[in-house]
Amino acid sequence: MIDIHAHVVLEGVLGKAGEHGPELGTGPEGRPFFRVGTYVLDGVRYRGSPFMDVDARLRAMDEAGIDVAVLSPNPLTYFGHIEPLLAADFARWHNDELSTVVAGHPDRLRGFAQLPMQQIDLAIDELRRAAGDLGLLAPYIGTDYPTIVGAMACPIGIDDPSWDSFYEACTELDVPVFFHPAPPGIDGPLPDPRVRRFDADLWLSFAYEETLAVASLVFGGVLERHPTLDVCISHGGGAVPQLAERMAHAGATRPWAPDHLRGRPDAFRIQLHRLWWDCHVGGPAALVALRALVGDDRLVAGTNFAGWDADIDPCHGDGALATALVANTLRLLRLPLPA
Repeated sequence: MIDIHAHVVLEGVLGKAGEHGPELGTGPEGRPFFRVGTYVLDGVRYRGSPFMDVDARLRAMDEAGIDVAVLSPNPLTYFGHIEPLLAADFARWHNDELSTVVAGHPDRLRGFAQLPMQQIDLAIDELRRAAGDLGLLAPYIGTDYPTIVGAMACPIGIDDPSWDSFYEACTELDVPVFFHPAPPGIDGPLPDPRVRRFDADLWLSFAYEETLAVASLVFGGVLERHPTLDVCISHGGGAVPQLAERMAHAGATRPWAPDHLRGRPDAFRIQLHRLWWDCHVGGPAALVALRALVGDDRLVAGTNFAGWDADIDPCHGDGALATALVANTLRLLRLPLPA
């Protein structure tokens, strides 16, 4: 298996975002914490775990039957809302550190790039360096970045025209784009305090953001404007398998419907087949729904390795699907097929 959903925490980038951290520490009761800005993740032990200890990761990969892991930035440390130049500095530190880790185990580990997406020209510069000089495979970014309107920071859609130059750079460099949301409240006020109940910031807020990301890519015309762009969405696109029929109807009938969808109930589903889908979806029933919607030829295997909801068998015992997903992943990542 090739795992495309494997986050990493790097010792060498701690403190590299100034007052924003990131910081690892121990609380008064001996409980570990991880601080990013004013957000504190309490009780999660990163040091000594596969998140930070490469040898521990490789041993756990062996036990899980994972041949290759593509290591990605921790969504807690996208730093999408801090000063752009500081975010760009942090991204350079992160990508340099990650490329060093990967270089030590090139047969088992590869890497995705962190980018300062709040300023697109800086993001493009770092993408060119990360992909061209460091050999990182693709950008791995969030779904919610601000623009300043008056004195307020307001989120913009990933279909905003200001992002087109970034997508053009990805197609020029022939790299896909991976979207994985950050938890709400990392870099600003929590939009709705209720999502911290029952850990809903992890399972509901992510699905909300992923569903909006798919809507933005399709309704917002990104896939139309960039016909050769490959995009992969985490967690099977959130709630898209459940909402696809309503989304298709909206795209075909609502007053704002774009020309490429208007009056064509089948067009939305056709566009979905342009996307790629991380099949770390939570269980076999959710996987059945995703496969029924988009088929198998653009599914890739993800586990959220060592995370709270890690699933080391995202294919749930389907050996034929597991084999197909390896071939899909090699195709998506532009890696050679095994001899």
